[in-house]
Amino acid sequence: MRISSKADYAIRAVVELATLEDSWPVKAETLAAAQDIPGKFLLNILFELKRAGVVASQRGNEGGFRLGRAADEISLADIVRAVEGPLAQVGDVRPDQLDYKGSAEPLVEVWIAVREHIRSILESVSVADIATRNIPLTVRLITADPEAWMPHTPGTVPGPQAVRVAGQTSRTRGVVTSSTRRA
Repeated sequence: MRISSKADYAIRAVVELATLEDSWPVKAETLAAAQDIPGKFLLNILFELKRAGVVASQRGNEGGFRLGRAADEISLADIVRAVEGPLAQVGDVRPDQLDYKGSAEPLVEVWIAVREHIRSILESVSVADIATRNIPLTVRLITADPEAWMPHTPGTVPGPQAVRVAGQTSRTRGVVTSSTRRA
């Protein structure tokens, strides 16, 4: 999965907005300067986030932006979906709508698994988690593995790692499962 600059900027701006709650409404220029985001690009992103209810705006000289709901109710997945659409697609098709034939038929299961793992991470992390530097344990367990920080070159497979999920340890090849996920 490739995280676009647009999605990255959107998340950073919303997190910045959450940390400035006492100053609401906050001007787009303030958010752009704080996160080194191009101002006009950020303004377009903020309007997309407004349409999705992630942020709200107030017009006028004293206007600006605030969160559309509590920071702990906004997942990173909500933000990515607001500016990019579905979290994982193959071309322009959602994985559950793919219909492969013959030897490629099992590939659908791989794309479904990829989507589920992306979803499980992005839905489990809220804006409040980032703003308060309180990253969920599931994410911290993944990033505690030094291999998670290393780029993998084509043809190499990350080594097996132990992953603790719901009190059980399983051996996987870089796959983390989550027993809970936000609805």
